[in-house]
Amino acid sequence: MKSKAISYPYVAWMALFVIAPIVMITIYAFSTPDGNFTWANFATMTQFAAAFGRSFLLAAIATVICLLIGYPLAYFLARERGWLHRMATMLIMLPMWMNFLLRTYSWTFLLERHGLINRLFGLLGLGPFQMIDTQGAIVLGMVYNFLPYMVLPIFSVIDKIDPKVIEAAQDLGGNASVVFRRVTFPLSFPGVLSGITMVFIPSVSTFAISGLLGGGKTLLLGNLIDMQFLGNAYNPHLGSAISLVMMVIVMVCMAVMNRFGDGEQQGVTL
Repeated sequence: MKSKAISYPYVAWMALFVIAPIVMITIYAFSTPDGNFTWANFATMTQFAAAFGRSFLLAAIATVICLLIGYPLAYFLARERGWLHRMATMLIMLPMWMNFLLRTYSWTFLLERHGLINRLFGLLGLGPFQMIDTQGAIVLGMVYNFLPYMVLPIFSVIDKIDPKVIEAAQDLGGNASVVFRRVTFPLSFPGVLSGITMVFIPSVSTFAISGLLGGGKTLLLGNLIDMQFLGNAYNPHLGSAISLVMMVIVMVCMAVMNRFGDGEQQGVTL
């Protein structure tokens, strides 16, 4: 009985700050301002189909870029030791010690028309280029802010791979490419799935990055929801419907990735 009592504060916390908000969002999504049941909020969402597609597309691009950069970096960190390992780890973690909005806002000074990057291009006789207030700037902000969430899960998995497994594969005649393709990558796949999830979900729902680096010209789901609750187009019922649909889509994506990861793990075990 005492062991169960320890979990009561956690259950109360989850009920108050997780379950209760989801229930409220669901009620608002299926109701009118008068409290009547309706499907109209979901029907109204069809006019924002472009924002849905754009959000998932940019989030997918940012996730792929983070994976292409993060996996080699995580592999390097897991294989290196000494001062180089510590220095690389510190450089990855250092931006996370700063405020999210502050480090995102700093990119506006780098990317603006008369910013540092365009000045460097000017020294080479190039530019100035329009980098701020573009979709490319939004993807850059996503990659910059969420790259550590791709690196760390992959690193933790690769670092735990028993070196004897790699040695056994090499003793059986596998070269570096075969060992990576048949042993290292399959064993690190759970970390890859965790990294994809941890990058894709905040990317698809972000509104601060698109607001600061997109200049309000690129409407994403996060901005759309923010407008319904805090903007001039105040409509919490429509905002709740959008939030509910996005949450369901994200949960389906997570379920598919977890299912795929289970199948991959079974294949590796066999």
